[in-house]
Amino acid sequence: MGRVTVFCFPYAGGSAAVYNRWKAYLSPELVLEPVELAGRGRRMNEDLYGSIDEAVEDVFQQTAGMLNRGPYVLFGHSMGAAIVFGLVHKLQAMGHRMPLHVFFSGRGAPHIRKSNEKKYHLMGDALFREEIIQLGGTPAEFFEYPQLLSMYMPVLRNDFRIVETEELVNTILPLNVSISVFLGKDDHLTSEQCTGWKDHTQKDCVLYYFNGGHFFLQEQTAEVVARVNSITLCYFRP
Repeated sequence: MGRVTVFCFPYAGGSAAVYNRWKAYLSPELVLEPVELAGRGRRMNEDLYGSIDEAVEDVFQQTAGMLNRGPYVLFGHSMGAAIVFGLVHKLQAMGHRMPLHVFFSGRGAPHIRKSNEKKYHLMGDALFREEIIQLGGTPAEFFEYPQLLSMYMPVLRNDFRIVETEELVNTILPLNVSISVFLGKDDHLTSEQCTGWKDHTQKDCVLYYFNGGHFFLQEQTAEVVARVNSITLCYFRP
């Protein structure tokens, strides 16, 4: 019997390793395939992206061959969701095999932006660190190790830059695939940003809320993966 590959894309500053904890909870019918982005992990020596479009093109080149091998789903959190959004549109436009389902996590609809959104990439170092600690996802103790900071901060700041300078979607082209949207109950997204995802698919769009803020992905790992399991298996017909 075949299995479904779950391609996972990390948030700003994250590497493929952020999904390692999923292995303990993933259904045996699913195969975890975390995607490594340039500038981190095993690709640490590669140049950082100049834009989200560059990231999309890069992950397309990485994964296009694998996507045609069998059924799969796409999962992206925060910046990863922005990359998945671009990738699935590229796949649809080019006539590639489409995913069984797409998960957008920790991100508002790409055609809606709050007027008062923070610009993290423009902040000075001290304020940037303070805001990142408050946002969660990066332990405060991490900032006590200068050598780690010297490698991590440029990646994190650049990730915020490409996300925060990305243009809003002006023309909505609904996807021909069902989507799930995972959201933290305490995240700073408006109701409009959350429900706006429904405009981006011709099929089903269901919103799921988890306890926690922007990084509920880390705080509620078992619950998140259980939901990924159940939803994916609903669409998988071996």
